[in-house]
Amino acid sequence: MNSIARLFKRYFLNCFVLMLPVLIWNIIFSSKLPENYQPEVFLRDIPDFITYGENASRLVLFVIAYLMPLHISTKREQIGLSIYLAGLLLYFVSWSILIYFPKSIWSTTVVGFSAPAYLPAIWIAGISLLGNSFYFNLPFRRWIFITAAIIFLAFHISHTIMVYDALN
Repeated sequence: MNSIARLFKRYFLNCFVLMLPVLIWNIIFSSKLPENYQPEVFLRDIPDFITYGENASRLVLFVIAYLMPLHISTKREQIGLSIYLAGLLLYFVSWSILIYFPKSIWSTTVVGFSAPAYLPAIWIAGISLLGNSFYFNLPFRRWIFITAAIIFLAFHISHTIMVYDALN
């Protein structure tokens, strides 16, 4: 394997790659979400603690994922990929329902309204099963990624529920 291929595999074939579909989806479709999800409504009156906690923990989660090489060779990793793909599909469906059926019973309940905030738990769980090492020479501890994910999800879900409560 030549040095460019090794470099690509080492630094670009990592678990962060699995977050790219979500980031691309969010960039493309966020403006199509109902008004309550647009920045002028969704970011209004959210305490700084929640905003900064959500953004900082998201960044930490992304960095940890970037530091985890992506392999799909073991049974656990294959299960992780299946969970990731199922979670990704559910996440995309939750957005689609909000976009195309914003007045539906689903979209107007706290469960439906906040689905894009709690469904990432599934695809993130899949990523946690796919990662099994770091690029640097510290022992891999899955709990590091899982802890960052729990913290991010707590802030993300709290933010969404605060918006829902303020609107209802």
